Amino acid sequence: MAENQKAQAKTEQTKGKAKETVGRAIGNERMEAEGRMEQSRGDAREAKEKTKDVFRH
Repeated sequence: MAENQKAQAKTEQTKGKAKETVGRAIGNERMEAEGRMEQSRGDAREAKEKTKDVFRH
C-alpha cells in the first residue's frame, strides 16, 4: 500500500508540474495555480509516506 501512495505522490507532483508549465506558457493563471496546488498535494503525500517509513524501520 505504501508503494502505491508513493507512486500516487510522484504522479501528482509530475502532473502538477506539467500543468503549471503549460499554464505559464499559454498565460493561463488558473491552470498555473492548479498545477502548483497539485504539486503541493503530492509533496504533502510524499512527506507523509516518508514519515511513516521512519516509524516502520
